[in-house]
Amino acid sequence: MNVGIIGLGLMGGSFAKTLNKKTDCKVFGFDVSENAILKAEMLGVIDGRLNGKTAKTVDTLIIATTPDKLEKIFNDFLPYLKKGAIITDFCGIKRNVVNLMKKYAEKYKDLIFVGGHPMAGREFSGIEHATSTLFDNASMILSNVNADIFTMEKIKAFYLTLGFREVVICSPEEHDEIIAYTSQLCHIVSNAFIKNKSAEKHDGFSAGSYKDMTRVARLNPTMWADLMSENKDNLLTELTELIDNLTEYKTALKSDDKELLEKLLSDGNERKLKIDVKSKKV
Repeated sequence: MNVGIIGLGLMGGSFAKTLNKKTDCKVFGFDVSENAILKAEMLGVIDGRLNGKTAKTVDTLIIATTPDKLEKIFNDFLPYLKKGAIITDFCGIKRNVVNLMKKYAEKYKDLIFVGGHPMAGREFSGIEHATSTLFDNASMILSNVNADIFTMEKIKAFYLTLGFREVVICSPEEHDEIIAYTSQLCHIVSNAFIKNKSAEKHDGFSAGSYKDMTRVARLNPTMWADLMSENKDNLLTELTELIDNLTEYKTALKSDDKELLEKLLSDGNERKLKIDVKSKKV
């Protein structure tokens, strides 16, 4: 199978490395940065460049860029793809992406569109940080646009062979609602937490808790601002609820209400245990 990858950063580069390690797929890559393409060639993670000629041979096209680049990519590459080629994105939002895919599915009726989002990542960016193990035991989320049930089963099987733990199929609305909590809110909390003045004095006083809380404070500001803005309705709901919860702890401390504070902590502890049991993590 031939796979085209557009966007040779951390995600696209890692996917190329994964394909090289775990399949016999031939991989063609493209990036707006010539430097990224040269690095991919030097590292041997692509078999050739994705262009008008090689795009005609591609069975699956993976687009690992930000959502704002999708329409130009569709216009530049879709005309070259063969009948039955599958197009999947790796964007962190799905409603706007799937709506755009639906628009192009009407124009290119012989192509198959499936929105995607691999739940994996690192605090670093660039193909130099790509790894063939990035997707191991990760969840792959798919939002179908126009694939039939048999094609979806093939796509699901494809990702499972690459080391993904599970493939979750959901609507773009459900994806954006949940991802606002499990990803975007986490980045905001981490980013805000590191701004406390005490962070400058953490050396010698910090352990796992500090490391866990601050890991995703390091991010691509432009990309995350775009993703959060496009999902602001869901993210504002989650952020408002979090602020309300934090206010309860603040109130308990200000009023020196140890009993209330203990109850709040106990409630959070019990909720964590129940959720972990439900998800089979304990």
